[in-house]
Amino acid sequence: MTKHIFITGGVVSSLGKGLTSAAIGMILERRGLKVSMQKLDPYINVDPGTMSPFQHGEVYVTNDGAETDLDLGHYERFTHTRLTKTSNFTTGKIYQAVIDKERHGDYLGRTVQVIPHITDEIKSAIRAGVTGPDVDVALTEIGGTVGDIEGLPFLEAVRQFALENPPEDVLFVHLTLLPYLRASGEMKTKPTQQSVGKLREIGIQPDILICRTEKPMTQEMAQKISLFCNVRIERVIEERDVDFSIYEVPVNLVAAGLDELIAEHLHLTTGIETDLADWREMLAHIRHTTRSCEVAVVGKYIELHDAYKSIYEALSHAGIANDCKILVRKISAEDILSEGTELLEGVDGLLVPGGFGERGIEGKISAIRWAREHDVPFFGICLGLQCAVIEYARNVLGLAGAHTLEHSPHTEHPVINLMEDQKQVDDKGGTMRLGAYRCEIAPGTLASRLYGTDHVSERHRHRFEFNNDYRETFQGSNMVLSGRNPERDLVEMIELPEHPFFIGVQFHPEFQSAPLSPHPIFKGFVEAALEHSRGGNTNKVAAETMA
Repeated sequence: MTKHIFITGGVVSSLGKGLTSAAIGMILERRGLKVSMQKLDPYINVDPGTMSPFQHGEVYVTNDGAETDLDLGHYERFTHTRLTKTSNFTTGKIYQAVIDKERHGDYLGRTVQVIPHITDEIKSAIRAGVTGPDVDVALTEIGGTVGDIEGLPFLEAVRQFALENPPEDVLFVHLTLLPYLRASGEMKTKPTQQSVGKLREIGIQPDILICRTEKPMTQEMAQKISLFCNVRIERVIEERDVDFSIYEVPVNLVAAGLDELIAEHLHLTTGIETDLADWREMLAHIRHTTRSCEVAVVGKYIELHDAYKSIYEALSHAGIANDCKILVRKISAEDILSEGTELLEGVDGLLVPGGFGERGIEGKISAIRWAREHDVPFFGICLGLQCAVIEYARNVLGLAGAHTLEHSPHTEHPVINLMEDQKQVDDKGGTMRLGAYRCEIAPGTLASRLYGTDHVSERHRHRFEFNNDYRETFQGSNMVLSGRNPERDLVEMIELPEHPFFIGVQFHPEFQSAPLSPHPIFKGFVEAALEHSRGGNTNKVAAETMA
Protein backbone atom coordinates (compact mmCIF):
# COMPACT_ATOMS: atom_id res chain seq x y z
CA MET A 1 0.00 0.00 0.00
CA THR A 2 1.22 3.49 -0.85
CA LYS A 3 2.46 5.57 2.08
CA HIS A 4 1.62 9.28 2.20
CA ILE A 5 3.66 12.29 3.32
CA PHE A 6 1.93 15.67 3.70
CA ILE A 7 4.13 18.78 3.77
CA THR A 8 2.71 21.96 5.27
CA GLY A 9 4.24 25.38 5.89
CA GLY A 10 3.92 27.93 8.64
CA VAL A 11 4.82 31.45 9.82
CA VAL A 12 5.43 33.03 6.39
CA SER A 13 5.19 32.14 2.71
CA SER A 14 8.18 31.56 0.41
CA LEU A 15 9.97 29.37 2.94
CA GLY A 16 10.99 26.90 0.25
CA LYS A 17 8.31 24.29 0.90
CA GLY A 18 8.37 23.17 -2.73
CA LEU A 19 12.14 22.81 -2.70
CA THR A 20 12.05 20.87 0.57
CA SER A 21 9.29 18.60 -0.79
CA ALA A 22 11.36 17.92 -3.91
CA ALA A 23 14.42 17.17 -1.78
CA ILE A 24 12.44 14.67 0.32
CA GLY A 25 11.20 12.99 -2.86
CA MET A 26 14.76 12.70 -4.13
CA ILE A 27 16.03 11.29 -0.82
CA LEU A 28 13.39 8.56 -0.88
CA GLU A 29 14.21 7.69 -4.51
CA ARG A 30 17.85 7.34 -3.53
CA ARG A 31 16.73 4.71 -0.99
CA GLY A 32 15.30 2.60 -3.81
CA LEU A 33 11.68 3.77 -3.45
CA LYS A 34 9.29 4.94 -6.14
CA VAL A 35 7.61 8.24 -5.36
CA SER A 36 4.83 10.39 -6.77
CA MET A 37 4.52 14.11 -6.07
CA GLN A 38 1.62 16.51 -5.92
CA LYS A 39 0.83 20.14 -5.03
CA LEU A 40 -2.50 21.35 -3.63
CA ASP A 41 -2.94 25.11 -4.05
CA PRO A 42 -5.58 27.04 -2.08
CA TYR A 43 -6.16 29.83 -4.62
CA ILE A 44 -9.48 29.89 -6.48
CA ASN A 45 -8.06 30.02 -10.01
CA VAL A 46 -8.65 26.67 -11.72
CA ASP A 47 -4.96 26.72 -12.64
CA PRO A 48 -2.21 29.38 -12.80
CA GLY A 49 -2.44 29.59 -16.61
CA THR A 50 -4.34 32.90 -16.62
CA MET A 51 -2.25 34.49 -13.86
CA SER A 52 0.50 37.03 -14.48
CA PRO A 53 4.00 35.77 -13.66
CA PHE A 54 4.24 38.77 -11.33
CA GLN A 55 1.43 37.18 -9.29
CA HIS A 56 2.63 33.62 -9.02
CA GLY A 57 5.89 33.14 -10.91
CA GLU A 58 6.26 30.97 -13.99
CA VAL A 59 3.64 28.52 -15.19
CA TYR A 60 5.15 25.04 -15.35
CA VAL A 61 3.76 22.74 -18.07
CA THR A 62 3.60 18.95 -17.85
CA ASN A 63 3.84 16.48 -20.72
CA ASP A 64 0.09 15.98 -20.79
CA GLY A 65 -0.58 19.71 -21.05
CA ALA A 66 -1.39 20.79 -17.50
CA GLU A 67 -0.54 24.38 -16.56
CA THR A 68 0.74 24.07 -13.01
CA ASP A 69 2.52 25.71 -10.11
CA LEU A 70 6.25 26.36 -10.46
CA ASP A 71 7.01 24.02 -7.54
CA LEU A 72 6.28 21.10 -9.88
CA GLY A 73 9.43 22.15 -11.73
CA HIS A 74 11.42 21.46 -8.56
CA TYR A 75 9.75 18.05 -8.29
CA GLU A 76 10.80 16.99 -11.79
CA ARG A 77 14.30 18.46 -11.51
CA PHE A 78 15.04 16.60 -8.26
CA THR A 79 13.24 13.31 -8.89
CA HIS A 80 12.49 10.93 -11.75
CA THR A 81 8.73 11.17 -11.32
CA ARG A 82 6.86 12.53 -14.34
CA LEU A 83 3.96 14.74 -13.37
CA THR A 84 0.49 14.89 -14.89
CA LYS A 85 -2.77 16.83 -14.64
CA THR A 86 -3.46 15.01 -11.36
CA SER A 87 -0.27 16.42 -9.83
CA ASN A 88 -1.69 19.90 -9.17
CA PHE A 89 -5.13 20.73 -7.80
CA THR A 90 -6.41 24.16 -6.80
CA THR A 91 -9.44 25.30 -4.83
CA GLY A 92 -10.96 26.34 -8.16
CA LYS A 93 -10.47 22.89 -9.67
CA ILE A 94 -11.89 21.18 -6.58
CA TYR A 95 -14.98 23.38 -6.39
CA GLN A 96 -15.51 23.14 -10.15
CA ALA A 97 -15.60 19.33 -9.88
CA VAL A 98 -18.06 19.44 -6.97
CA ILE A 99 -20.37 21.94 -8.70
CA ASP A 100 -20.31 19.87 -11.90
CA LYS A 101 -21.40 16.83 -9.87
CA GLU A 102 -24.16 18.84 -8.20
CA ARG A 103 -25.46 20.05 -11.57
CA HIS A 104 -25.36 16.48 -12.85
CA GLY A 105 -27.44 15.31 -9.87
CA ASP A 106 -24.74 13.12 -8.35
CA TYR A 107 -25.58 14.19 -4.79
CA LEU A 108 -29.22 13.05 -5.10
CA GLY A 109 -30.79 16.19 -3.65
CA ARG A 110 -28.49 16.49 -0.63
CA THR A 111 -27.21 19.86 0.57
CA VAL A 112 -23.66 20.30 -0.79
CA GLN A 113 -21.24 21.42 1.95
CA VAL A 114 -17.52 21.92 2.57
CA ILE A 115 -17.64 18.87 4.82
CA PRO A 116 -18.01 16.24 3.52
CA HIS A 117 -18.31 17.09 -0.19
CA ILE A 118 -15.36 19.46 -0.72
CA THR A 119 -13.10 17.50 1.62
CA ASP A 120 -14.10 14.23 -0.06
CA GLU A 121 -13.19 15.73 -3.44
CA ILE A 122 -9.80 16.79 -2.05
CA LYS A 123 -9.19 13.27 -0.76
CA SER A 124 -10.10 11.90 -4.18
CA ALA A 125 -7.58 14.32 -5.70
CA ILE A 126 -4.90 13.04 -3.32
CA ARG A 127 -5.59 9.46 -4.36
CA ALA A 128 -5.61 10.49 -8.05
CA GLY A 129 -2.14 11.98 -7.57
CA VAL A 130 -0.69 8.53 -6.91
CA THR A 131 0.51 7.90 -10.45
CA GLY A 132 0.66 4.11 -10.70
CA PRO A 133 0.02 1.03 -8.56
CA ASP A 134 3.70 0.57 -7.71
CA VAL A 135 4.23 3.93 -5.97
CA ASP A 136 5.79 3.40 -2.55
CA VAL A 137 5.43 6.94 -1.21
CA ALA A 138 3.16 9.77 -2.37
CA LEU A 139 4.22 13.26 -1.34
CA THR A 140 1.60 16.00 -1.22
CA GLU A 141 2.59 19.60 -0.60
CA ILE A 142 -0.18 21.84 0.80
CA GLY A 143 0.28 25.34 -0.61
CA GLY A 144 -0.10 28.50 1.43
CA THR A 145 0.57 29.06 5.11
CA VAL A 146 -1.14 27.43 8.08
CA GLY A 147 -3.68 29.95 9.38
CA ASP A 148 -4.80 31.14 5.94
CA ILE A 149 -8.58 30.82 5.70
CA GLU A 150 -8.48 29.49 2.12
CA GLY A 151 -6.29 26.56 3.16
CA LEU A 152 -8.61 25.20 5.85
CA PRO A 153 -10.53 22.72 3.64
CA PHE A 154 -7.25 21.17 2.47
CA LEU A 155 -5.94 20.78 6.02
CA GLU A 156 -9.25 19.31 7.15
CA ALA A 157 -9.13 16.87 4.22
CA VAL A 158 -5.64 15.61 5.05
CA ARG A 159 -6.64 15.33 8.72
CA GLN A 160 -9.49 13.07 7.66
CA PHE A 161 -7.20 11.19 5.28
CA ALA A 162 -4.80 10.40 8.13
CA LEU A 163 -7.68 9.23 10.31
CA GLU A 164 -8.86 6.83 7.60
CA ASN A 165 -5.44 5.17 7.19
CA PRO A 166 -3.10 3.32 9.57
CA PRO A 167 -0.75 5.64 11.53
CA GLU A 168 2.33 4.07 9.94
CA ASP A 169 1.02 4.95 6.46
CA VAL A 170 0.79 8.73 6.94
CA LEU A 171 3.47 11.26 7.92
CA PHE A 172 3.07 15.00 8.50
CA VAL A 173 6.08 17.24 7.87
CA HIS A 174 5.76 20.89 8.87
CA LEU A 175 8.20 23.49 7.54
CA THR A 176 8.52 26.55 9.72
CA LEU A 177 10.76 29.55 10.37
CA LEU A 178 13.07 30.52 13.22
CA PRO A 179 13.44 34.28 12.63
CA TYR A 180 16.71 35.91 13.61
CA LEU A 181 16.45 39.33 15.27
CA ARG A 182 19.63 41.23 14.53
CA ALA A 183 18.91 43.91 17.13
CA SER A 184 18.97 41.36 19.96
CA GLY A 185 21.22 38.86 18.21
CA GLU A 186 18.94 35.89 18.82
CA MET A 187 16.53 33.54 17.06
CA LYS A 188 12.94 33.20 18.19
CA THR A 189 10.93 29.98 18.53
CA LYS A 190 7.56 31.57 19.32
CA PRO A 191 6.38 31.81 15.64
CA THR A 192 7.08 28.09 15.26
CA GLN A 193 5.19 27.29 18.44
CA GLN A 194 2.19 29.31 17.26
CA SER A 195 2.27 27.75 13.79
CA VAL A 196 2.25 24.24 15.21
CA GLY A 197 -0.45 25.33 17.64
CA LYS A 198 -2.64 26.33 14.67
CA LEU A 199 -2.11 22.90 13.11
CA ARG A 200 -2.97 21.11 16.36
CA GLU A 201 -6.17 23.15 16.70
CA ILE A 202 -7.19 21.76 13.31
CA GLY A 203 -6.39 18.26 14.52
CA ILE A 204 -3.00 17.70 12.84
CA GLN A 205 0.01 16.81 14.96
CA PRO A 206 3.26 17.23 12.95
CA ASP A 207 5.50 14.18 13.07
CA ILE A 208 8.59 16.05 11.88
CA LEU A 209 9.44 19.75 12.11
CA ILE A 210 11.88 21.25 9.61
CA CYS A 211 13.05 24.66 10.81
CA ARG A 212 14.37 27.18 8.30
CA THR A 213 17.14 29.17 9.96
CA GLU A 214 19.63 31.86 9.10
CA LYS A 215 21.88 30.89 12.03
CA PRO A 216 22.62 27.50 13.61
CA MET A 217 19.88 26.13 15.86
CA THR A 218 21.16 25.32 19.35
CA GLN A 219 20.33 22.16 21.26
CA GLU A 220 18.50 24.28 23.82
CA MET A 221 16.27 25.74 21.10
CA ALA A 222 15.53 22.29 19.73
CA GLN A 223 14.55 21.10 23.20
CA LYS A 224 12.24 24.10 23.65
CA ILE A 225 10.57 23.53 20.27
CA SER A 226 10.19 19.82 21.07
CA LEU A 227 8.57 20.55 24.41
CA PHE A 228 6.10 23.18 23.22
CA CYS A 229 5.25 21.54 19.88
CA ASN A 230 4.94 17.95 21.16
CA VAL A 231 7.51 16.66 18.65
CA ARG A 232 10.35 14.36 19.69
CA ILE A 233 13.63 16.29 19.78
CA GLU A 234 15.35 14.07 17.21
CA ARG A 235 12.52 14.98 14.82
CA VAL A 236 13.20 18.72 15.06
CA ILE A 237 15.38 19.23 11.97
CA GLU A 238 17.45 22.30 11.12
CA GLU A 239 17.34 23.50 7.52
CA ARG A 240 19.83 26.33 7.39
CA ASP A 241 20.08 28.70 4.43
CA VAL A 242 22.45 27.17 1.87
CA ASP A 243 25.72 28.85 0.98
CA PHE A 244 25.84 28.67 -2.78
CA SER A 245 23.34 26.27 -4.36
CA ILE A 246 19.79 25.06 -3.73
CA TYR A 247 21.04 21.60 -4.67
CA GLU A 248 22.71 21.40 -1.25
CA VAL A 249 19.31 20.93 0.42
CA PRO A 250 18.96 17.12 -0.02
CA VAL A 251 22.51 16.55 1.23
CA ASN A 252 21.91 18.70 4.30
CA LEU A 253 18.63 16.95 5.10
CA VAL A 254 20.29 13.53 4.89
CA ALA A 255 23.10 14.79 7.13
CA ALA A 256 20.40 15.77 9.65
CA GLY A 257 19.01 12.21 9.52
CA LEU A 258 15.69 13.03 7.87
CA ASP A 259 15.82 9.98 5.60
CA GLU A 260 16.12 7.62 8.56
CA LEU A 261 13.32 9.36 10.46
CA ILE A 262 10.94 9.01 7.51
CA ALA A 263 11.89 5.36 6.98
CA GLU A 264 11.36 4.63 10.66
CA HIS A 265 7.93 6.27 10.88
CA LEU A 266 6.56 4.79 7.64
CA HIS A 267 8.15 1.35 8.20
CA LEU A 268 10.07 1.59 4.92
CA THR A 269 12.62 -1.21 4.77
CA THR A 270 14.46 -1.35 1.46
CA GLY A 271 17.87 -2.43 2.72
CA ILE A 272 19.34 0.43 0.70
CA GLU A 273 21.09 3.41 2.24
CA THR A 274 20.51 6.86 0.79
CA ASP A 275 23.07 7.19 -2.02
CA LEU A 276 23.95 10.78 -2.92
CA ALA A 277 27.47 10.15 -4.23
CA ASP A 278 26.86 11.60 -7.69
CA TRP A 279 24.98 14.54 -6.19
CA ARG A 280 27.85 15.33 -3.80
CA GLU A 281 30.30 15.07 -6.69
CA MET A 282 28.20 17.56 -8.66
CA LEU A 283 28.17 20.00 -5.73
CA ALA A 284 31.94 19.72 -5.33
CA HIS A 285 32.26 20.37 -9.07
CA ILE A 286 30.15 23.53 -8.76
CA ARG A 287 32.07 24.75 -5.72
CA HIS A 288 35.49 24.44 -7.33
CA THR A 289 34.62 25.78 -10.77
CA THR A 290 36.71 28.84 -11.66
CA ARG A 291 35.49 29.54 -15.20
CA SER A 292 32.49 31.75 -15.91
CA CYS A 293 30.53 33.35 -18.72
CA GLU A 294 27.87 36.05 -18.69
CA VAL A 295 24.42 35.61 -20.24
CA ALA A 296 21.86 38.37 -20.68
CA VAL A 297 18.24 37.37 -20.15
CA VAL A 298 16.03 39.99 -21.78
CA GLY A 299 12.47 39.55 -20.61
CA LYS A 300 9.20 41.22 -19.80
CA TYR A 301 8.89 39.98 -16.19
CA ILE A 302 12.55 40.31 -15.28
CA GLU A 303 11.92 41.99 -11.91
CA LEU A 304 10.59 38.74 -10.42
CA HIS A 305 13.15 35.92 -10.33
CA ASP A 306 10.48 33.21 -10.18
CA ALA A 307 8.94 34.40 -13.46
CA TYR A 308 11.77 32.61 -15.32
CA LYS A 309 12.65 30.07 -12.63
CA SER A 310 13.08 27.03 -14.91
CA ILE A 311 15.17 29.03 -17.38
CA TYR A 312 17.61 30.14 -14.70
CA GLU A 313 17.84 26.59 -13.40
CA ALA A 314 18.41 25.17 -16.90
CA LEU A 315 21.22 27.69 -17.40
CA SER A 316 22.83 26.56 -14.15
CA HIS A 317 22.54 22.90 -15.24
CA ALA A 318 24.28 23.76 -18.51
CA GLY A 319 26.94 25.58 -16.52
CA ILE A 320 27.61 22.44 -14.49
CA ALA A 321 27.99 20.42 -17.70
CA ASN A 322 30.42 23.00 -19.12
CA ASP A 323 32.43 23.40 -15.91
CA CYS A 324 31.57 27.08 -15.52
CA LYS A 325 29.42 29.42 -13.47
CA ILE A 326 26.70 31.36 -15.24
CA LEU A 327 26.58 35.07 -14.53
CA VAL A 328 23.09 36.26 -15.37
CA ARG A 329 22.54 39.86 -16.42
CA LYS A 330 18.80 40.47 -16.03
CA ILE A 331 17.59 43.15 -18.43
CA SER A 332 14.04 44.44 -18.87
CA ALA A 333 13.03 44.44 -22.54
CA GLU A 334 11.56 47.91 -22.08
CA ASP A 335 14.92 49.24 -20.89
CA ILE A 336 16.49 48.18 -24.18
CA LEU A 337 14.17 50.64 -25.94
CA SER A 338 14.78 53.51 -23.52
CA GLU A 339 18.51 53.00 -22.87
CA GLY A 340 19.67 51.16 -25.98
CA THR A 341 21.56 47.97 -26.67
CA GLU A 342 24.53 49.37 -24.72
CA LEU A 343 22.94 47.46 -21.83
CA LEU A 344 24.09 44.28 -23.59
CA GLU A 345 27.72 45.26 -24.01
CA GLY A 346 30.13 42.66 -22.68
CA VAL A 347 27.73 39.72 -22.43
CA ASP A 348 28.69 36.36 -23.91
CA GLY A 349 25.20 35.20 -24.80
CA LEU A 350 21.64 36.46 -25.15
CA LEU A 351 18.56 34.49 -24.11
CA VAL A 352 15.09 35.81 -24.91
CA PRO A 353 12.35 33.85 -23.08
CA GLY A 354 8.63 33.56 -23.71
CA GLY A 355 5.90 35.95 -22.66
CA PHE A 356 2.51 37.38 -23.52
CA GLY A 357 1.33 40.87 -24.39
CA GLU A 358 2.83 43.65 -26.49
CA ARG A 359 4.87 45.36 -23.78
CA GLY A 360 8.60 44.92 -24.33
CA ILE A 361 8.41 43.09 -27.66
CA GLU A 362 10.30 45.79 -29.62
CA GLY A 363 13.05 45.73 -27.00
CA LYS A 364 13.43 42.00 -27.49
CA ILE A 365 13.61 42.46 -31.27
CA SER A 366 16.33 45.12 -30.88
CA ALA A 367 18.34 42.87 -28.56
CA ILE A 368 18.13 39.98 -31.04
CA ARG A 369 19.32 42.18 -33.90
CA TRP A 370 22.28 43.24 -31.76
CA ALA A 371 23.21 39.60 -31.03
CA ARG A 372 22.85 38.62 -34.69
CA GLU A 373 24.98 41.49 -35.98
CA HIS A 374 27.65 41.18 -33.26
CA ASP A 375 28.01 37.37 -33.50
CA VAL A 376 26.93 36.91 -29.87
CA PRO A 377 25.37 33.48 -29.15
CA PHE A 378 21.57 33.73 -29.15
CA PHE A 379 18.86 31.43 -27.82
CA GLY A 380 15.17 32.32 -28.27
CA ILE A 381 12.36 30.43 -26.53
CA CYS A 382 8.70 30.60 -27.65
CA LEU A 383 8.15 34.36 -28.09
CA GLY A 384 11.94 34.53 -28.41
CA LEU A 385 11.73 32.50 -31.63
CA GLN A 386 8.88 34.67 -32.89
CA CYS A 387 10.83 37.88 -32.21
CA ALA A 388 13.85 36.41 -34.04
CA VAL A 389 11.66 35.68 -37.07
CA ILE A 390 10.22 39.22 -37.01
CA GLU A 391 13.68 40.77 -36.68
CA TYR A 392 15.09 38.74 -39.58
CA ALA A 393 12.07 39.47 -41.76
CA ARG A 394 12.39 43.21 -41.21
CA ASN A 395 16.14 43.69 -41.32
CA VAL A 396 17.39 40.95 -43.64
CA LEU A 397 14.50 39.96 -45.89
CA GLY A 398 13.29 43.55 -46.30
CA LEU A 399 9.71 42.85 -45.22
CA ALA A 400 9.01 46.31 -43.81
CA GLY A 401 6.66 46.34 -40.83
CA ALA A 402 6.77 42.56 -40.40
CA HIS A 403 5.14 41.64 -37.12
CA THR A 404 2.94 39.17 -35.28
CA LEU A 405 -0.82 39.24 -35.59
CA GLU A 406 -0.94 38.98 -31.82
CA HIS A 407 0.05 42.63 -31.49
CA SER A 408 -0.28 44.07 -34.99
CA PRO A 409 -3.52 42.78 -36.60
CA HIS A 410 -3.10 45.02 -39.67
CA THR A 411 0.56 44.34 -40.45
CA GLU A 412 1.35 43.91 -44.12
CA HIS A 413 3.64 40.98 -43.33
CA PRO A 414 2.22 38.76 -40.55
CA VAL A 415 5.21 36.42 -40.31
CA ILE A 416 3.73 35.15 -37.03
CA ASN A 417 0.04 34.30 -37.08
CA LEU A 418 -2.62 32.66 -34.93
CA MET A 419 -2.74 28.87 -35.11
CA GLU A 420 -5.71 27.66 -37.15
CA ASP A 421 -7.32 25.74 -34.30
CA GLN A 422 -7.06 28.79 -32.02
CA LYS A 423 -9.16 31.08 -34.17
CA GLN A 424 -12.48 29.94 -32.68
CA VAL A 425 -11.20 29.88 -29.09
CA ASP A 426 -12.74 32.43 -26.73
CA ASP A 427 -11.88 31.05 -23.28
CA LYS A 428 -8.38 31.80 -22.05
CA GLY A 429 -7.77 29.10 -19.45
CA GLY A 430 -6.21 25.84 -20.63
CA THR A 431 -6.92 26.47 -24.32
CA MET A 432 -3.45 27.05 -25.75
CA ARG A 433 -1.35 24.45 -27.53
CA LEU A 434 -0.15 22.76 -24.35
CA GLY A 435 2.05 19.81 -23.49
CA ALA A 436 4.45 17.56 -25.38
CA TYR A 437 4.50 17.40 -29.18
CA ARG A 438 6.87 15.73 -31.62
CA CYS A 439 9.49 17.67 -33.53
CA GLU A 440 11.40 16.35 -36.55
CA ILE A 441 14.87 17.83 -36.94
CA ALA A 442 16.53 18.47 -40.29
CA PRO A 443 19.84 16.56 -40.68
CA GLY A 444 23.10 18.49 -40.68
CA THR A 445 21.69 21.35 -38.61
CA LEU A 446 22.85 22.81 -35.32
CA ALA A 447 19.74 21.32 -33.69
CA SER A 448 20.57 17.82 -34.93
CA ARG A 449 24.13 18.13 -33.61
CA LEU A 450 22.93 19.31 -30.20
CA TYR A 451 20.26 16.64 -29.78
CA GLY A 452 22.14 13.84 -31.53
CA THR A 453 18.87 12.60 -33.03
CA ASP A 454 16.40 13.49 -35.77
CA HIS A 455 13.25 13.57 -33.63
CA VAL A 456 12.40 14.81 -30.14
CA SER A 457 9.37 15.54 -27.96
CA GLU A 458 9.17 18.94 -26.25
CA ARG A 459 6.59 20.82 -24.20
CA HIS A 460 4.66 23.77 -25.61
CA ARG A 461 2.58 26.70 -24.37
CA HIS A 462 1.52 29.07 -27.14
CA ARG A 463 -1.26 30.24 -29.47
CA PHE A 464 0.76 31.86 -32.27
CA GLU A 465 3.11 30.22 -34.75
CA PHE A 466 5.44 30.82 -37.69
CA ASN A 467 3.27 31.71 -40.70
CA ASN A 468 3.76 28.98 -43.33
CA ASP A 469 2.79 31.47 -46.03
CA TYR A 470 6.31 32.89 -45.58
CA ARG A 471 8.10 29.56 -45.43
CA GLU A 472 9.35 29.74 -49.02
CA THR A 473 10.65 33.27 -48.49
CA PHE A 474 12.64 32.24 -45.43
CA GLN A 475 13.90 29.04 -47.06
CA GLY A 476 15.37 31.21 -49.83
CA SER A 477 17.48 33.03 -47.23
CA ASN A 478 20.26 31.98 -44.86
CA MET A 479 17.80 31.20 -42.07
CA VAL A 480 17.19 27.46 -41.73
CA LEU A 481 13.85 26.14 -40.53
CA SER A 482 15.44 23.21 -38.76
CA GLY A 483 12.54 21.68 -36.82
CA ARG A 484 8.91 20.94 -37.66
CA ASN A 485 5.96 19.21 -36.10
CA PRO A 486 4.96 16.43 -38.54
CA GLU A 487 1.26 16.30 -37.57
CA ARG A 488 0.54 19.96 -38.29
CA ASP A 489 3.59 20.93 -40.35
CA LEU A 490 4.37 23.71 -37.87
CA VAL A 491 7.82 25.31 -37.73
CA GLU A 492 9.33 24.43 -34.34
CA MET A 493 12.97 25.56 -34.70
CA ILE A 494 14.96 28.16 -36.64
CA GLU A 495 18.70 28.82 -36.84
CA LEU A 496 21.41 30.76 -38.70
CA PRO A 497 24.26 28.46 -39.81
CA GLU A 498 26.74 31.29 -40.49
CA HIS A 499 26.35 32.60 -36.93
CA PRO A 500 28.47 31.20 -34.05
CA PHE A 501 25.26 30.08 -32.28
CA PHE A 502 21.80 31.32 -33.23
CA ILE A 503 18.76 29.17 -32.52
CA GLY A 504 15.10 29.73 -31.70
CA VAL A 505 12.56 27.17 -30.53
CA GLN A 506 8.77 27.40 -30.28
CA PHE A 507 8.69 25.01 -27.32
CA HIS A 508 9.99 25.30 -23.73
CA PRO A 509 13.10 23.14 -23.34
CA GLU A 510 13.73 24.50 -19.83
CA PHE A 511 11.00 22.19 -18.55
CA GLN A 512 13.06 19.10 -19.36
CA SER A 513 16.40 20.05 -17.84
CA ALA A 514 17.86 18.63 -14.63
CA PRO A 515 21.14 19.13 -12.71
CA LEU A 516 22.61 15.78 -13.75
CA SER A 517 20.89 15.83 -17.15
CA PRO A 518 21.07 19.32 -18.71
CA HIS A 519 18.99 20.07 -21.77
CA PRO A 520 21.16 19.75 -24.92
CA ILE A 521 20.22 23.18 -26.34
CA PHE A 522 21.01 24.94 -23.06
CA LYS A 523 24.24 22.95 -22.85
CA GLY A 524 25.23 23.99 -26.39
CA PHE A 525 24.24 27.61 -25.77
CA VAL A 526 26.40 27.87 -22.66
CA GLU A 527 29.27 26.13 -24.46
CA ALA A 528 29.06 28.78 -27.21
CA ALA A 529 28.84 31.59 -24.62
CA LEU A 530 31.90 30.21 -22.84
CA GLU A 531 33.78 30.13 -26.13
CA HIS A 532 32.76 33.73 -26.74
CA SER A 533 34.02 34.72 -23.27
CA ARG A 534 37.49 33.36 -23.99
CA GLY A 535 38.06 36.36 -26.21
CA GLY A 536 37.80 38.64 -23.18
CA ASN A 537 37.77 38.64 -19.40
CA THR A 538 36.50 35.31 -18.02
CA ASN A 539 36.14 36.69 -14.49
CA LYS A 540 33.23 39.01 -15.16
CA VAL A 541 31.00 40.54 -12.53
CA ALA A 542 27.24 40.50 -13.00
CA ALA A 543 24.12 41.19 -10.99
CA GLU A 544 23.67 37.55 -10.09
CA THR A 545 25.62 34.30 -10.24
CA MET A 546 23.75 31.10 -10.94
CA ALA A 547 25.66 28.31 -9.20
